[in-house]
This record gives sequence, C-alpha cells and structure tokens, in this order.
Amino acid sequence: MNPHVQAGLLLTRRHFFSRGASGIGIAALASLLNQDLHAAEEGPSATRGLPGLPHFPPKAKRVIYLFQSGAPSQMELFDYKPRLAEFRGTELPDSIRMGQRLTGMTSTQSTFPVAPSLFQFAQHGNSGAWVSELMPHTAKVADQLCFIKSMHTEAINHDPAVTFFQTGAQLAGRPSIGAWLSYGLGSENKDLPAFVVMISQGTGNPNDQPLYDRLWGSGFLPTKYQGVKFRSLGDPVLYLSNPPGFAADDRRRFIDDLGQLNRLELDEFGDPEIATRIAQYEMAYRMQTSVPDLIDLSKEPARTFELYGDDARKPGTFAANCLLARRLAERGVRFIQLFHRGWDQHVKLPKQIVGQCRDTDQPSAALVQDLKERGLLDDTLVVWGGEFGRTVYCQGKLTADDYGRDHHPRCFTMWLAGGGVRPGITHGATDDYCYNITSDPVHVNDLHATILHCLGIDHTKLTFKFQGRHFRLTDVAGRVVKPVLV
Repeated sequence: MNPHVQAGLLLTRRHFFSRGASGIGIAALASLLNQDLHAAEEGPSATRGLPGLPHFPPKAKRVIYLFQSGAPSQMELFDYKPRLAEFRGTELPDSIRMGQRLTGMTSTQSTFPVAPSLFQFAQHGNSGAWVSELMPHTAKVADQLCFIKSMHTEAINHDPAVTFFQTGAQLAGRPSIGAWLSYGLGSENKDLPAFVVMISQGTGNPNDQPLYDRLWGSGFLPTKYQGVKFRSLGDPVLYLSNPPGFAADDRRRFIDDLGQLNRLELDEFGDPEIATRIAQYEMAYRMQTSVPDLIDLSKEPARTFELYGDDARKPGTFAANCLLARRLAERGVRFIQLFHRGWDQHVKLPKQIVGQCRDTDQPSAALVQDLKERGLLDDTLVVWGGEFGRTVYCQGKLTADDYGRDHHPRCFTMWLAGGGVRPGITHGATDDYCYNITSDPVHVNDLHATILHCLGIDHTKLTFKFQGRHFRLTDVAGRVVKPVLV
C-alpha cells in the first residue's frame, strides 16, 4: 500500500485535531506544568510552582512528616489519664462508648475491660507537657512541640485511614499531600526531587501493615509530582548508577538524544506525561551527582551520631532516615516523608511499644533539636503521628503485665514543631477514658488545611480540575486550626 494512503487511513479524528491545535495545546500544557517545556534545552533550574502561590507570606518553606504507621497508642505516650488506674478491669461504660462502631477484631468480645497504661508519666519543660517514660528524649524538647490531643478521623481500618492522612480521601486515587505541595509550590533545588519518601521497619511489630507506593503518588496530577522513594540498600534510587562500561558522557549524550525524540512526540501529541518523562530523565541525570553527596555521612561530626543515636549509622533505620531528612531540608527539598512501621499493637502492647519508642524517640527529638540549632526549625514544619489512636479497653485477655489495644479513630495525639506552629502548647482534650474528645476537635482535613496554611497556601484555592470537578486536598471540608499557630 502507498505509505501516504496508509498514513491517511491511520490518522484518526482525535489525532488530526491534536496535530492541528498543536500550538494551542503546547501553550496550555506549559500553563499546566508551570514551567518551560524546553527547560532541558536551556539548562536545569529549580521548578516553579503555580502562579500566585504562595497566597500569603509563609512561615514554613518545607515539611518533614514523620508518619508512624500502624497507629501509636496515645495513652502510652502523651495523653496521661491518671484516673484509669481506678477503672482497671472494669467494663467500659455504655455512656462512654455510646454505641460507636468496633473493628471486626473486637466486635465479638463479650467484655471490654479498661486497661490503664503500665508506664509512668511526668510533666516536662516550662510548658508542663505530660510525656511518658517511653519518650525521654522527646520530653527534653517538649517546649518546642505543639501537642494536638484531639485528633480524630473517619476511618477505622489501616488502609483507608493511612490513605486518608496521605491524600485527604479514604479511597485510593487522589494525589498525596506531598504531590499537592510539589504541584503548588514547585522545588527549591534543581538537583533533587521536591518530594522524597523513606520507609523504615520498626522493632515493635515486624509483621505490621504494608505500605503502598500510591500513598506518595500523584493521583490525577501529572506524575512528575509523585514522591521519589529512597531505598536503604544499594542505590538510593533504582538505576541511578551507570551500568558497567557506560560513562557519564555516554549518559549525557543518551539523555540528549532521547530528549529530542520525546520532544518530537510532545510537539505532536501534547501529552503532559511526555513532558514529565523529559523532566524526570533530566532529574535522574542530575541526581547521579546530588544523591551520592546527600547520603555521604562521612563529613558529619561525631556529635551528630551522639545526637541521633547509633542507629543513624545504619542505612534504612528511622534514625538514619531522620538524619537524611535534615540533610534534605538543608538542600531545599519541599516535602520529606518518613514512614515508620510497627505500631499496630493489638497484642503484647507493653512489650512491643518499648521497641517502637526505642526506634523513634531519640531520632525524632534529635531532628527537632538539630533543625533548631541550624536555624532551620523556624521555616521547617515537622509533623509526628499515625493514622488513628488505640482503644482504652483491652483487646484479648487483660493480665497484670500484658494487654492489647484495638483501633480507635475517635481521639488520638499528634505533635507538630516549627514552621509557624506555637511551641510549648497542648491543644484539645479527651475524657477520663481517653475515648471521646471533650474540647477543640481537629479533623484530618483540618490538619491538612493547617499544614498548607503554614506554607502560605489557602487550602480552598489549591485546586486541580479533573473529570469536570475542581479537586483539592481538603475536598469540601477543612478549617485552619488557628490556636496552634504563631
């Protein structure tokens, strides 16, 4: 067949109009991506965010989110309930439970005995914050922290609850909070991703809930905004190193030639994912230099490892990831998220939580202290917490030295530090059973709205049109929790 005839037969109506409107399509695409589509030709530069952002002067430039996957027990850590000792072994009153739903793991229990914490609490700092003996290092920086004891969520099981905290929706498919910030504010560093994720496994529960890549995905945003996961073994990012016999100059020529081919496709089809591919190849090339320097801890003084603990020398630990988080913050990475697994303690909680706190207490406190000493805490917002809390009643058999706790979305504790948050305060309160909120409730959407506010973003105005609707991280809800802000 004549090749011209064949080409005409294969030219679909959509293809014809996409080619005919290539000039308009490219202009719209440039607006969507908020950067020059030919940046690769002009040389690398830090990517810009949306025009008009931030909406007002920000207090924070970046976020470090220490996500404690599996849900830490607030009663063992921060929400001191001295009266629970009086109620030990008694049935949780119906007037407290109020018919609230249970998970499938305790719904068949015939009794719900109250289990007070086995651990001691004390007040710390000028703020007088109550902190458990499990968190001695966190206690030392209590005056830098803002405790929110009235967090609540809608999800009662791990996957939808974790998804809710990461994306503002319980169902998968929405952009993660880091992707929203990357999209809205862009990056301050041309050589590192705007959004970096690291995962560590705790010693509390080694069989804890899994984590999925979609939790740091971009959803319906262009994929260039998704998080880049750093690995603990081998290359921090897959395929970062050149293969044997392939020199840096070869890689540069390969990227240039491939970029030209991709730009031809971009000019023809106007697909934003092609622009993403071009940008990501360029980023990967620059990361070949920036990442090895980032993870090289040889120049860190001995005091650094005394501060973060010996685990900071072991790649893949929470302590090592906290130290890398500080180094990423120094380099202008916009959103740094650490996931630490092992907090899902339905049984043997007193034993398991000791290991989890040993993993996280010192490095979390060290990160806050380190940022403060380096002058970074004022414009870095640190967030610590899990997807929900734990029940006051025992799951399984209550003994003198052992108990477990089920999921509890009605109330739990998180803390924030730096980046426009008032230090040394406690916001919200729960009842004597640590079962219901008694003042100043804070919903997941409220937390998201507050985080965005610290970054100078009006959460109602950071939107993306998808399938005919303008979506946002806080959906149709959310309010800024102004009492916790400076």
